[in-house]
Amino acid sequence: MAQILFTHVRPHDVLVEDGRVVPLERRTEDCEVVDCGGLLALPAPVDAHIHPDKTTWGQPWLSRTPAGTLRDLIEGDVAARAGMTAPVAERAGALMDGAIARGTRAWRAHVDVAPVYGLSNVHGVREAAQARGDLLDVQIVAFPQLGLLTAPGTAELMERSLREGADIVGGLDPVGVDGDLHGHLDLLYGMAERHAVPVDIHLHDRGEEGVAQVVEIARRARSSGVPTTISHAFCLGGREDLAETLFEAGVSLTTCALGASPIPPVGPLREAGVPVGLGSDGVRDPWTPFGDGDMINRAHLLAYRTDARTDEELAACYEVAAHGGAALLGLEPVRFQPGDPATFVLVRAESMAQAVVDRPIPQVVVRDGRVIQAGS
Repeated sequence: MAQILFTHVRPHDVLVEDGRVVPLERRTEDCEVVDCGGLLALPAPVDAHIHPDKTTWGQPWLSRTPAGTLRDLIEGDVAARAGMTAPVAERAGALMDGAIARGTRAWRAHVDVAPVYGLSNVHGVREAAQARGDLLDVQIVAFPQLGLLTAPGTAELMERSLREGADIVGGLDPVGVDGDLHGHLDLLYGMAERHAVPVDIHLHDRGEEGVAQVVEIARRARSSGVPTTISHAFCLGGREDLAETLFEAGVSLTTCALGASPIPPVGPLREAGVPVGLGSDGVRDPWTPFGDGDMINRAHLLAYRTDARTDEELAACYEVAAHGGAALLGLEPVRFQPGDPATFVLVRAESMAQAVVDRPIPQVVVRDGRVIQAGS
């Protein structure tokens, strides 16, 4: 049994055996020792919402056109991507490499499926993920960015995608984009039940229109038993009253702490038992010039947007990225207890709270007990 002892790690040394944390007293004489010089160990974070097929990471700068509505952004995205020469696998792979170097252990990747693209995005992201399968876990969401009902042929492509590389069926604003709440959800949950896969729905719609969709999605999730995530859920900004409804329905949420968009009440939702994950959303793509795939940076942004001040509030934002994301993706948590996966990052910080504020670059990245990045 191969053992590695990571020493001078705060709060204590970490002994790893066959990719798992084990009690320190099990150390053997031939144990490999890695002196970590007093670095702080943090559980590896998860990016629970990212769009790697859209990224221009590693490519020439992309200038973006003005957009006043969601439809403007969608049309601008299609036009910009028509001019991209680098294949999806190359661009998505470059972004994966950057995320891996910053310690990310897993992605939930939303990938566009539409007649204009066919399944090329799904195939490209899956190709990039398979090439890095021992470094990053990737779940692919078949995402109807141009509409599920309003773009004829999309439903059939979504069905095919679940046989050709996608793991999850995605939705998008059943009312705001498709104009048919029940028709949209009928298709989504029908596919999910046929293929025994989860559902993840982008919901940008705000106000009572958005809240009504949340309530109906929760009802569908509860009655069907299909694991369901609502992404963004801007309409829940300030709405703590729906936490119990979401918990009882088994619905999870993801937020990306975007710009000036409302953020769901992360604290009350987590207190009610609702899994909440954190994601990058778009990274250097036609939608936004921002983003870097670094989840320590994203935890910092969540803390800033939610006015976190105490150590507990700051640390909670990192926990959303690490433990919340792991729960949402069905991964084992990393709490440095015996039996946990030895998948963590080592950073220069006194505490998790300081790491969220200072945003240190990981000095060492460990996955399943293997050092995969050192000396950043």
